[in-house]
This record gives sequence, C-alpha cells and structure tokens, in this order.
Amino acid sequence: TERLMLFDTQNYLPDDIMVKVDRATMSTSLEARAPFLNHKLFELAWSMPLNLKIRNGESKWILRQILYKHVPKELIERPKQGFGIPITHWFRSDLKEWICDILSHDRIKRQGIFDADCVQACLKEHLDGKKDNQYQLWSLAVFQSWHDQWISTT
Repeated sequence: TERLMLFDTQNYLPDDIMVKVDRATMSTSLEARAPFLNHKLFELAWSMPLNLKIRNGESKWILRQILYKHVPKELIERPKQGFGIPITHWFRSDLKEWICDILSHDRIKRQGIFDADCVQACLKEHLDGKKDNQYQLWSLAVFQSWHDQWISTT
C-alpha cells in the first residue's frame, strides 16, 4: 500500500493532478496553493504508521478524525470531484465536425477494422443526447488519429 502511495506521490500527483490545477488556475488568472504539500506536513504524514492513514478501509483516517472536530461531516463525506474535461459537451459542439469526420461511416468502413454501422450508431446516440458515449468515442477517435498518422496509406 505504501509503495502505491509513493508511486502516486511521485507520478500521479506531479504529472496529472498538479498539472491540471496549474493549467486551470493559470487560465483564469488565479493563484492556487496546495497546503498539504507543505514539506513539514508532508514529512509528518510520511512518518505516520499506515494504520493512522487507512483504517477499516477508510482512507485519510487521521485527517478525517481531525476534520470531524472542525468541519461538518457532510462536507467531508461526499463523492470526489475530479478534473474531467467536458468531452461530452465538446463532441456535441466545438468538436462535432472533427468527431464526425474522423469517425465517418465511409472512413471506418474503408479501413475495415471497426463495424462502421456500430460506430455510427454510437456517434448518433451521443450527438442526439440519448446516451453519453464520450469514452467509446474518444477511444475510437484517438485510435483513428493514431492510425491516420502511422498506418494509413491513403
């Protein structure tokens, strides 16, 4: 568990979370601070035994115990809110022309890798707002872009 925590600290935090926070705040001229990355607090957290960090499957156990004394529980015990980008919306607006082009029926059929009718049905469902197929469409679009760059001869 601690090795996974270390991996997250060395990779996910600086290469993903902090990058996204930095970009989001810079784009709106905001200054952000990450108080839990204060080196003294960070060293203290790493020196604590694992059972103070995780107990009975509950992460950040010691932090939660401290917070419960000062912050209403409903503000602590709630789902995470990530830094997801609005691909669902973009595919229906700004990137609609691009996604329709890169996943066009003729293009998919000519390539012969994916079922063109199935891809079109997935795209139509998404564009019509009947279903959120952003993950499938994004995967297909990234593959198509890669294929165009490295494989396609047309």
